[in-house]
Amino acid sequence: MLAITGFVATLTLITGLIHFYLWKRLVKDTTGPGRWRKAGSIVALVLALLVPATMITTRAVGVFWLAWPGYLWLALMFYLLVVLLLLEVPTAVAKLVLRRRAVVAEPTTAAPEPVLVGAAGAADPPAAAAVNQPDHDPARRLLLARGAAIFAGLTAAGVTGYGVRTALGPPQLDRVQIPLAKLPRSMDGLRIATVSDIHIGPLNGPEHTQRIVAMINRLDADIVAVVGDLVDGSVAELGEAAAPLRGLRSRYGSFFVTGNHEYYSGVEEWVREVDRLGLRVLQNERQEIRARGGVLDLAGVNDVTAAGTGVAAPADYAAALADRDTTRPVVLLAHQPVAAHEAAKFGVDLQLSGHTHGGQMVPFNLAVRLQHPVVSGLGEVDGTKVYVTNGAGFWGPPVRVGAPPQVTLVELRTP
Repeated sequence: MLAITGFVATLTLITGLIHFYLWKRLVKDTTGPGRWRKAGSIVALVLALLVPATMITTRAVGVFWLAWPGYLWLALMFYLLVVLLLLEVPTAVAKLVLRRRAVVAEPTTAAPEPVLVGAAGAADPPAAAAVNQPDHDPARRLLLARGAAIFAGLTAAGVTGYGVRTALGPPQLDRVQIPLAKLPRSMDGLRIATVSDIHIGPLNGPEHTQRIVAMINRLDADIVAVVGDLVDGSVAELGEAAAPLRGLRSRYGSFFVTGNHEYYSGVEEWVREVDRLGLRVLQNERQEIRARGGVLDLAGVNDVTAAGTGVAAPADYAAALADRDTTRPVVLLAHQPVAAHEAAKFGVDLQLSGHTHGGQMVPFNLAVRLQHPVVSGLGEVDGTKVYVTNGAGFWGPPVRVGAPPQVTLVELRTP
């Protein structure tokens, strides 16, 4: 609860600053004093309060009716901010051009102008003196501000609408072949259906889960790996929506490791529930996979978020990976790609991860890259191969731009 409170407080501060900027560009700059500016200011304040209210009601209180308007506005707010920031430079140039259009007379320093004395003896101003003129055209500046606001609004709405359609559509299937040097030739072609970040929650119900289960079952995989962030709510709230997981099929078993969102949702009860649904939860442990006359170690670690929560053991790579037969290949399930730095110390051949959502909403992927060594797809960290799937669901806004939902079939190959 403390972590959620801190997150909401930080989000409130950030969104408050963003809404002030949006109010300045979309309301103050486009209206004059009066009822329209007042109405726009009230709307901006309500929308600023909507974001933290949505987070509190859906996460801490379990009331979901604000989820759709709140999370949709969060996405629209994000893209309004991005577009308006991109428009700052051309808008500034246009304002400079408008300012220069007003002709201001240059003072002359060559010789003083003669002073004419009128009948009353008062000095008249020089005939050629410059008349004070405004350095800009207010009407054109207003037109420019309104044009930028309309362009930003239409662009943000279009991108958000595209993102909603992508996020709510079926996950795409990606197939990737990954060679492992230690893989026995008899196990060549072993297939692992990998999915992460299903995010069963206020906007994703049992139909979402069932669609993913059906897609995985059509792959006829040898192993199913669910790599964390399964839920956004308690078992009491979402147990029914998670129930279709019982139907997962594989030759050698279905496995699960915790993600950070499990620690916000009652990790201990979810571990028991997932186990009851037929998935083995790998909590800092490994499982021998004997198939086709060969052996592969499948290991799993708790999410790095577990450290300090006091509700579950933190990630323990030694418990999962030490004292094993190093001639065997080992595949590690770890929710966050950043775990690869520790995994590489234990000679892990391949790590399967999620967490990043592939960035979910471009250009947010650029920020994700600052924290994780791999954002999407196959990479390598200190000799360990890391595959990161985009995830099959979404967190927060039901929007995906540049990172479609994904289920991945990983095929292990001998070199």
